[in-house]
Amino acid sequence: TGPTRLARAFGSTWRGFCAAWREEEAFRQECLLGIVVVPLGLWLGANGVERALLIGRMFFLLAIELVNSAVEATVDRIGLERHPLSGLAKELGSAAVFVAFVLLGVNWLLVLAWRL
Repeated sequence: TGPTRLARAFGSTWRGFCAAWREEEAFRQECLLGIVVVPLGLWLGANGVERALLIGRMFFLLAIELVNSAVEATVDRIGLERHPLSGLAKELGSAAVFVAFVLLGVNWLLVLAWRL
């Protein structure tokens, strides 16, 4: 409990980030996108709300990618044989990442177009 639990939780979180970076090319690519998007969003946002919209969606995308990677790892752990539900789970995870990308793009367009 307390600080020990917090330290263990942080350790699990760190190992998760390291595993995602090591094993998931899409996560690495999205992190590299974040290196561009976050500073640009901080610079282009006119106020706190705009900055939150511009950079917050990038972190949302990374979170969805991590969940998608967890789904894929779980499906692969259960078995490598082809099954319609396994394929569906992976496709739904992929669709969730796509929706997060669309949300990122729409937020950027709306925030920047609003100021024109």
